[in-house]
Amino acid sequence: MPEEKKQKIINEVKNLAKLDSDFVVKYFNSWLESNHLYIQMQFCSQNLRSLLKDKPIVFERQPEDHMNNVFEELLECVQYLHECKPPVIHRDLKPDNILIDHNFTSNRFIKLCDFGLATDHDINKQTPSNDHTLGVGTLTYSSPEVYHYKQYNHKTDIYSLALIAEQIYSIDPQISHSSQAIESEFKKLYDNLIQTLQSMQSSPDYKQRPECREVLAKHNEWAIDKTQ
Repeated sequence: MPEEKKQKIINEVKNLAKLDSDFVVKYFNSWLESNHLYIQMQFCSQNLRSLLKDKPIVFERQPEDHMNNVFEELLECVQYLHECKPPVIHRDLKPDNILIDHNFTSNRFIKLCDFGLATDHDINKQTPSNDHTLGVGTLTYSSPEVYHYKQYNHKTDIYSLALIAEQIYSIDPQISHSSQAIESEFKKLYDNLIQTLQSMQSSPDYKQRPECREVLAKHNEWAIDKTQ
């Protein structure tokens, strides 16, 4: 096994062991056997990528219906990481790493996983690289500062969340939101949602992005639910 991959796996075990929370996939044990490292974790049969594809079956709703609870719980999961002491940056948020717990453990069904690239963040240290590895994560969901090998902090995760939310709410960033079809009664909520996601992608001044708790505090301003 390449050294880089080995370190990623070891890092994941260490992070899972310390992040014992309902917001994170449950870690039970790990052991070496026949030169292999085994990790025993909570079983979740689906992730967000498969949910986005199969949500009419899972939620018994039409594909275009918006899943506010998914985004809300996802924000809570990342808020938990960012409010740990020290704060934890996931650095690889994407639909594949967001698991669905069908047992609704602790009345929650969203769990974060894959902490191989996660790192602690020293909020009091602002060196050019901030002691964080540059250019990490999955390119599609990377923030501009990480992609361009610049200084970053925990708000790189906020940028990734905004990109994931675009998929959750079926928003095409290539099309002006004013021209996207939406019922008039939802237009104000939709406009607020667009503004929220744009603020979460603020660049190059990533420090202007809101914290997860700030987005959650304005939940009623952007949450679109056609079932209500």
